[in-house]
Amino acid sequence: MLRRLVFLPLLSALLLTLSYPAFNFSFLAWFALIPMLIAIRGEKPWQAFFTGYITGLLFFGATLYWVGYVAIIGIAVLAFYLAFFFGIFAVGVDILAIQFEKPRLRFAVLVSCLWVAVEFLRSHLFTGFGWALLGHTQWETLPIIQIADVTGAYGVSFLIVFTNVLISSKIKKKMKGHMPEPGYLALLVIVLIVVAIYGYYKVDQKFEGEPVKISVIQGNIPQSEKWDEKYADGILNKYIDLTKEAAKDKPDLIIWPETSVPGFLETDQVLRDKITALAKEVNTYLLVGTQTERAPQKVRYFNSAALISNKGEIVRRYDKIHLVPFGEYVPLGNSYFSFIKKRYDMGEDYTAGKDYTIFEIPTQKGKRARFGVLICFEDVFPELSRNFVRLGADFLVVITNDAWYMKTAAPYQHAQPSVFRAVEDRVNVVRCANTGYSCFINQAGKITQEVKDLKGEKIFVTGFVTANITPGKAQALYLKYGDAFAWLCAGVFLFDLTLYFIYNYVESTRLKRTKWQQHTTSSVRE
Repeated sequence: MLRRLVFLPLLSALLLTLSYPAFNFSFLAWFALIPMLIAIRGEKPWQAFFTGYITGLLFFGATLYWVGYVAIIGIAVLAFYLAFFFGIFAVGVDILAIQFEKPRLRFAVLVSCLWVAVEFLRSHLFTGFGWALLGHTQWETLPIIQIADVTGAYGVSFLIVFTNVLISSKIKKKMKGHMPEPGYLALLVIVLIVVAIYGYYKVDQKFEGEPVKISVIQGNIPQSEKWDEKYADGILNKYIDLTKEAAKDKPDLIIWPETSVPGFLETDQVLRDKITALAKEVNTYLLVGTQTERAPQKVRYFNSAALISNKGEIVRRYDKIHLVPFGEYVPLGNSYFSFIKKRYDMGEDYTAGKDYTIFEIPTQKGKRARFGVLICFEDVFPELSRNFVRLGADFLVVITNDAWYMKTAAPYQHAQPSVFRAVEDRVNVVRCANTGYSCFINQAGKITQEVKDLKGEKIFVTGFVTANITPGKAQALYLKYGDAFAWLCAGVFLFDLTLYFIYNYVESTRLKRTKWQQHTTSSVRE
């Protein structure tokens, strides 16, 4: 009992944690769920839930430890909440195991569908938290993740769980002394080979289009200084100096990170004049992260990205659509959760934007390039990226500030969704982060350029990098149909589960009727 309830969940949690940054042993994900799956089989539903919950609690606590740098209570609440999804998955597996007397291919497919459905639910429930999806572990295994242009990241998760289930079923058979069935493993190998062939083909795919030269600035401003007025001039001067250096590469666009402007760009006249004058001086379009305040009736604050032309004009602005709950606003903050707002001195809430702004810049060859901007963790939500591309964005820009989380795995974990957004929509993604990780990602999810120092350090270093991107897009099925694969998986599982309960009800009714008839016949004979 101790092995099932403690050791096996601990082993699964450990293997899962090692699959993500900062360890990046992605191959472990293909085996990480096996201990938990073995522990679940044959247990009562409450025991299965407990096994799954403990696995999830240990995994999320270890993987998202960096949330504790912002609030200790934050990581505790988040881990306890997210662990419920592992518990739900475990109960579902237990029910499916009862339904099937012997491990079958159908069982592996349904368990994989269940995992996808649970991940999809986690990514949307209560505004969603699609961080650390199982498929994200393969962010550097390019041939495997190319199927995301059809299935999204959930397809990679499905494949990993499918592998875990088939292997765990074989182990379970051996433990019971049954002879293994090689057919299923052979099928698994064939599936993986087909996925790899498709992946290698897509990785080598060439894109043709008008090149766009872009520079990203990594200011490396400590979080303790960002909003301190006495550092404002120094912060601005740092960005000005880096911008002038980057301008020597003659880029079409220079990008600053999220909230890099130390103040309100549109309402602070002195600040605006300095930054617009800089754009004119370097004769380059400048995209900056800034706060915006508007007060037609009530003062409202926005987390924004503003595009400044080479003539010093603010031409367009994007206001962040998907805000961070308890970070940028408190849900129902003026009513049920007002105590949280007061306890942590969260100040004014940000207001969510409504428009998918498409920015446009000229290139050096006289063409026009269009792009959308994702601010902070908006790149975690594939529907946002997809909407920008469907509206005509040739590439995507992610501006963020991960300085909150210190020198941890957080910046690299945050880059994982960006890689999948590039593959899903077959667009370049340009990441610009205050303290890193800043990089260029091509349409195959390959990281082509990074901001780093002479020692190879990539986070908490100051610098910039300039690179050419080719904005040509392929017509990815994901771009057209979105998360149809995730909906299909949820539908397949729910349909099968419904049939299971109907079958049990019919069987139960039949048995009761048979017993009643037997009892009636017996009474008549007497």
